[in-house]
Amino acid sequence: MLEELRLSDNSIAITVSPTWVPPFSLGIIVLRSCQLGPKFPMWLRWQTHVMSLDISNTSINDIIPDWFWTAASSVAFLNIRNNQITGFLPSTMEFMRAEVMDFSSNQLGGPIPKLPITLIDLDLSRNNLVGPLPLDFGAPGLEKLFLYNNMISGAIPSSLCKLRSLRSLDLSRNNLNGSIADCPVNESSSNMTDLSIVNLSFRNNNLSGEFPSLLQKCPRLIFLDLGHNQFSGALPAWIGEKLSSLSFLRLRSNMFYGHIPDELTELVNLQYLDLGYNNISGSIPRSIINCTGMTQTRDNDDLGDAFTSGVYSAGSDLVDYTENFTVLTKGQERLYTGEIIYMVNLDLSCNNLMGEIPGEISALVALKSLNLSWNNFNGNIPENIGALMQVESLDLSHNDLSGEIPSSLSALTSLSRLNLSYNNLGGKIPTGNQLQTLEDPAYIYIGNPGLCGPPLSVNCSSQPEPIPGENHGDASDDLVSLFLAMGSGYVMGLWLVFCTFLFKRRWRVSWYLLCDSLYDWVYVHVAITWSSLRGKING
Repeated sequence: MLEELRLSDNSIAITVSPTWVPPFSLGIIVLRSCQLGPKFPMWLRWQTHVMSLDISNTSINDIIPDWFWTAASSVAFLNIRNNQITGFLPSTMEFMRAEVMDFSSNQLGGPIPKLPITLIDLDLSRNNLVGPLPLDFGAPGLEKLFLYNNMISGAIPSSLCKLRSLRSLDLSRNNLNGSIADCPVNESSSNMTDLSIVNLSFRNNNLSGEFPSLLQKCPRLIFLDLGHNQFSGALPAWIGEKLSSLSFLRLRSNMFYGHIPDELTELVNLQYLDLGYNNISGSIPRSIINCTGMTQTRDNDDLGDAFTSGVYSAGSDLVDYTENFTVLTKGQERLYTGEIIYMVNLDLSCNNLMGEIPGEISALVALKSLNLSWNNFNGNIPENIGALMQVESLDLSHNDLSGEIPSSLSALTSLSRLNLSYNNLGGKIPTGNQLQTLEDPAYIYIGNPGLCGPPLSVNCSSQPEPIPGENHGDASDDLVSLFLAMGSGYVMGLWLVFCTFLFKRRWRVSWYLLCDSLYDWVYVHVAITWSSLRGKING
């Protein structure tokens, strides 16, 4: 008797009559990437003893029938992902016995019902689910919950605190709002800090409030993405102590303000930090050199196993990096999957940071992307910037950087995107290696009138050699000072004479007599001279 049917990853088209009743009862059905659709396969109705069912990517474009949930009530592994299946999740879903459910990339709608008590892994991402998150998920052993790319609304319920086994939670790209509340007191226990969450993403929602204090109860957290929300307030100092395992931190496009806390650099495993598009002020902490995740380079031997399995190991914890992770690098938002373990990134762009770029930046030799654009940095580019041999994208544009471009920049053999535009850089542009192969080379240096040499049309022979440390605004400042001194001297002298005449009557009378005598003398001499000239002309 046939018990298993495995035909996955073929182009086989399985076409049977809708009324066909199969003469077998299968325990395992794996038809992934076969051609079952467009109608939902009716013969599955008679397969009531299936333990594992995979009909993912089978071109089904149909409403999921009610009988399916009854037929699949005993299925432990259920995968219908990547079809065009419509319909709603049943209210009886909690009575199913599934351990793994993958319904992602379909068109399922409606609210999320209470989940099976046996459920460990649930993926409902990329559907049309609506309504709030359930107040009771009903799956205490749930380890993975992916609900991203839906239309789920409302606040994040405290019922998440009951999911003590939850390791990966992705609620990104929904319509969630409000602040993230701490776990209620009545949910506390003597070991409340031991939440198991490792991978957490709330990206692209409307969440607000300060940096969630709930995260203090997540000491195993490795991956945290709060980007593209409305969070505000200062970054907490406890982040370095409470989240000591953190490797990936993205807070992009929020309203955080204040300085970058020194405690943030205590995250020695931190390899991906994105604080772009906030209101962060102050300077870059020199202690950033403590982030060994950015200072130690990796090779394929170190991370080969993690790359092939799609997971990243940190101590005893694993993070499952899905296809949902995107990074902004080389001026584009790119999709990363397992390769994120190789991505070492520092993005502080579009903030209010100031001061000099610390030389310690050059010690972050594992960086693939460095973006400090649209800030108020001044001073010179660190001379040893060429030590960043792994960097592929470097953006220092729209700052107030001055001095020459370090010649060590030409040593960046991995560089594929460079932007130094709109600063106050001067001198000759260095050449060599990757600098000669970059796209749109003139745009790289635009907005720096003091630069010369290729790829610009300005000849360096017509440019004065810049003096190291010279402030090119000194000449104009001296001229302004000269005019100010002359003007103030004239006014002071005029007032001195006026005050003297005002209080010294004798001097004032003598001055007026002198002026009268001078006037008479000039008048007489002019009259005599004019009379003499007129007589000569008439004669």
